[in-house]
Amino acid sequence: MSDVIIGIDIGGTSVRAAVVDDRGQMLDTLRAVTPGTTDALEHCLDRLVGELSSRWSVTGVGLAIAGFLTRDRTTVRFAPHLPWREARVADEMSARVGLPVFAEHDANAAAVAEWRFGAAGRGHNSLVLAIGTGIGAGLVLDGRLYRGSHGVAPELGHLVVVPGGRPCSCGKRGCWERYCSGTALVDTVVELLADGEWGRSPLASELAADPGSITGRRIAAAAHEGDPLALSAFASFAASLGQGLAMVADVFDPDLIVIAGGVGRASALYLDDAREHYAAMLTGAGHRTLARIRGTQLGESAGMIGAAEVARTALHADLGARGGVGGDTAMARAALGD
Repeated sequence: MSDVIIGIDIGGTSVRAAVVDDRGQMLDTLRAVTPGTTDALEHCLDRLVGELSSRWSVTGVGLAIAGFLTRDRTTVRFAPHLPWREARVADEMSARVGLPVFAEHDANAAAVAEWRFGAAGRGHNSLVLAIGTGIGAGLVLDGRLYRGSHGVAPELGHLVVVPGGRPCSCGKRGCWERYCSGTALVDTVVELLADGEWGRSPLASELAADPGSITGRRIAAAAHEGDPLALSAFASFAASLGQGLAMVADVFDPDLIVIAGGVGRASALYLDDAREHYAAMLTGAGHRTLARIRGTQLGESAGMIGAAEVARTALHADLGARGGVGGDTAMARAALGD
């Protein structure tokens, strides 16, 4: 099999890697816990690439990184949940693993994947909101990724929605992702438990017995089981999501919003309520067209698939510049905002 690429989604909680073909299909996958130091993280990435490339004849590697990248995507300037600072991650990794490596913001990678293979394909101006450890966002405007003047747009997760609110790893307080993410769900459950009695809640009993055992995934599972504490946490989550989406829509006026990321898998628990909050809080509510809001088609795989597509596009563009390919290269480059 030819033209298969390794796509790696590097999040604050986990590192997920996949071998991806040109139809966006994942052929092989690996997963690891995200290490906390630069050396350990780079060793983890090299190990994943080594293992996958030993089983498949891959032509390159794409990295979806939860952090600020320079506009040319050669340098990770800052990553709130990762140890890199002003690091030339792709070039340095390429030298170590002996393959072309290309980096992209994780939410942009998810947006590319959803636009190319998933739920954002029919949007003219589409927002892909990746909700996991934090919030990432990718905007496809008129078929092109929007990066801003310096390559860091749109950093929507760090819009302040509660002035003076919960502290955020970015250094501010009250950021949107501190109320609307997997880690935010845990904080909300802890606050709700402190504010009242939840005697009929198994989740409350678990939290009392072992506070460190509660995760966003466990809260979602409890909500599916009808746990009142978990359902209350998701009601708060939905309100925060709707509030933030209304703010974003006032600025960008997208026609389609896709909710992706790890928390996107639990969209049945909050998406209808979030749509109602969004519609009520939008400026000019009742007198303007609402964006369609839908769940992801690709789920947690979007970052890996998008990272691989970014690498594939870059490799094809390089071949095209040397006369090696034609056809859809220009369209693919436009999709990446190049």
